[in-house]
Amino acid sequence: MATQPLQVSLRFYEELNDLLPAEKQKVEFVHRYKQTGSIKDLVESLGVPHTEIDLILVNGRSVDFHYQVQNGDRISVYPVFESLDISPLTRLRPRPLRDPRFVLDAHLGRLAAYLRMLGFDALYRNDYDDPTLAGISVEQRRILLTCDRKLLMRKQITHGYFVRSRHPHEQLREVVTRLDLRNNLRPFSRCMHCNGMIRPVAKALIQDQLLPHTRAHQEVFGQCDRCRKIYWKGTHYQQMQRLIGWLTAGPVPHPPDSG
Repeated sequence: MATQPLQVSLRFYEELNDLLPAEKQKVEFVHRYKQTGSIKDLVESLGVPHTEIDLILVNGRSVDFHYQVQNGDRISVYPVFESLDISPLTRLRPRPLRDPRFVLDAHLGRLAAYLRMLGFDALYRNDYDDPTLAGISVEQRRILLTCDRKLLMRKQITHGYFVRSRHPHEQLREVVTRLDLRNNLRPFSRCMHCNGMIRPVAKALIQDQLLPHTRAHQEVFGQCDRCRKIYWKGTHYQQMQRLIGWLTAGPVPHPPDSG
């Protein structure tokens, strides 16, 4: 005897709609499926990774990811609330990390450099495969930033974010805004090249490594404690300052040109 198809009603809220086709965005819609399963499997089958979700209500009641979906359920799915306390309800992931650290996939190299510029510990290599990224995220308690939704659907990942934009400046503002990072910025404390820490260094110790123009016009320097790259407040520093100003200001039409 043929199994009757099951039917539920769903609505996704706020930025979760970015992950849905246009006809399912910001509306309640009916979803039909052939067999019951967990609510985690259901929402991920629609393209929404569990790391993006903080709260699910079924028929008005908070449930966890193990809930077995029933025929006729009305399901509301809410995104991560970084700055809103919903502790009386059932959170579906651990608390936000107090000292946010990141690991990024191979498509986000420029974003990794910009996060380092803001002072965040951001691991990046263009040869990290998916199991390596997932392992680093879990073992080192790092937020996984990726352009691959399937990667975020791995069960062991607890902290992750699907980066929507494809422009590095917009990616940076998106991550800073969505993860509520503005109070965590420590600009120019970390090396954009290797992720090491930048320490003050006396000009006398590095002057033989400087170009004549820099040696003549700059007096204050920093140096990465890992790769030994030298930093000073030149044109590139000014461009980065404009980018930081754009990140922390209200909405503006276009990001600045920061090279």
